[in-house]
Amino acid sequence: MRRISTYLLGAALLVSCSTTGSGGGRATRAASMSARGALTVEVAPNPIIANRVSGDTYDFPFEAVVRETAGAAVTVRRVSVQVVAFGGIPVYSESYGPEEIIRLGFPSVVPASGELRYRFNPRKEVADDRLFSAVSAELKVEGVDGTGARTEARTSVTVRR
Repeated sequence: MRRISTYLLGAALLVSCSTTGSGGGRATRAASMSARGALTVEVAPNPIIANRVSGDTYDFPFEAVVRETAGAAVTVRRVSVQVVAFGGIPVYSESYGPEEIIRLGFPSVVPASGELRYRFNPRKEVADDRLFSAVSAELKVEGVDGTGARTEARTSVTVRR
């Protein structure tokens, strides 16, 4: 009988430790497991429209919209762009790490099921206008969720004048 009482006391303690503070309901196993984050990215406008500033100098304004789609916050670790011409010749690349992202005034954490909007307006020289008919870019966003799992999203855009 004493063994049964000890067992019941232990079971009661176990059940009381697995209840939440409000409402008295039991915590579910699914709620205690961390979800993995997932990202998507899109660029607006697509195509990016180059605006002549003067001579061979152009502004390339665009917005990268980064969304978390799996219900877990993601910390952005890198935003990079690779511009190619004529089907693959690299003409420009840039990468922003977490320090640069924050220094530029952008948040570095995409909330669970939320979105961030990064506005860029790089100013570059384009010596030959023919490049505008043959230029594309890939934007990549890399991040890590609360479990330490890496996630990334990519999108391709064209550039027009």
